Amino acid sequence: MHIHPLISDSDSLKSLCQRLSRSHFVAVDTEFMRENTFWPDLCLVQIGNSEEAAAIDPKADGIDLTPLLDLLVENENVLKVFHAGGQDLEIIYNLTGKTPHPLFDTQIAAMALGLGEQVGYSNLVESLIGKSLDKGARFTDWARRPLDKRQIDYAIGDVTHLATLFPKMLEKLRRTGRGAWLDQEMERLGDPSNYENDPDRAWKRVRIASRRPEVLGRLKALAAWREQEARGKNLPRGRIMKDETLADVASHPPADQEALARVRGLSPAWKANEIGARMMTALAAAEPLGADELPARDERSPGLGKEGALVADLLKLLLKIRSRESNVAARLVARSEDLELLAAGRRDGLAILEGWRFDEFGRDALDLVEGRLAFGVRGGKLVMTRTETAQ
Repeated sequence: MHIHPLISDSDSLKSLCQRLSRSHFVAVDTEFMRENTFWPDLCLVQIGNSEEAAAIDPKADGIDLTPLLDLLVENENVLKVFHAGGQDLEIIYNLTGKTPHPLFDTQIAAMALGLGEQVGYSNLVESLIGKSLDKGARFTDWARRPLDKRQIDYAIGDVTHLATLFPKMLEKLRRTGRGAWLDQEMERLGDPSNYENDPDRAWKRVRIASRRPEVLGRLKALAAWREQEARGKNLPRGRIMKDETLADVASHPPADQEALARVRGLSPAWKANEIGARMMTALAAAEPLGADELPARDERSPGLGKEGALVADLLKLLLKIRSRESNVAARLVARSEDLELLAAGRRDGLAILEGWRFDEFGRDALDLVEGRLAFGVRGGKLVMTRTETAQ
């Protein structure tokens, strides 16, 4: 494989992307910093196929990233391969308003191949191609220039190994007939709505015990305000106000700005400064959450009761058994929420009762819930047995 020197000019990038646009796939990775900013700071992009690979410096003076971004989000003929690509996709979405498509994520594929729930990249490389990665540059400051050879070699290695891994994983998926299992997961990962930063939806990420409309209305207003403040200052949300403080203020709103000095988690200066005044303005404008926005009670807790909770535990045990037998990660087959909803009596709209998940697990899960399947012990081992009511 030919490894190019660091690309820092538009002409070299355009030529590379023209060649890669004729590939069946490209492996993609990014290096970024986000500890001190709201927006991830893109510092390096690595891309390659089975023949060539390069690192691209997006911070280089005058470089035009358009050919690269077009390759990633406009070219439907090239499969884009990532490993645990959620944050990479977020960065690309922030730059283009789109996500790469078609898409393949080797971490998700590893679950279908029984290699682990969230297998790390270095473990996957060692498992499938027998190489150990140099992790020495992993926590480097990617924003600092110039980048040294070790940093660039480390970054390039991510895509050269990824370009080797992908065909091996694809062949294993074909042999096992599990390639189709991943389609829905890849579409879910690539859904642009995952990466939208809508201030009016920011409250959904904050944990709060109350379901009272007035409390949730204040939470919505405060979370939207924090989002705008964080964006404007390009600071992490927690630097403006931590989630627990946000929830506390929504639940117990201060009577006036001076009372902010007594709120745990806020600086006493907020009682008189501009940011405190803006927060109080947002709080004053809050309205109770409408009935159409209230979170459904069964989103996380379907009201199982003691017996239902036991049934859900049995379903989790069944999932563990079936996943071990089929050598696939349990997390890919079913989520805990779906098991709880099934135990609570839900039948419609559950992924485990559709497609390959139904064949692998859902049919047995339904039989267990409806009394046609039971646990037993044979020869000291836990086994499943059909009951007399089985059809």
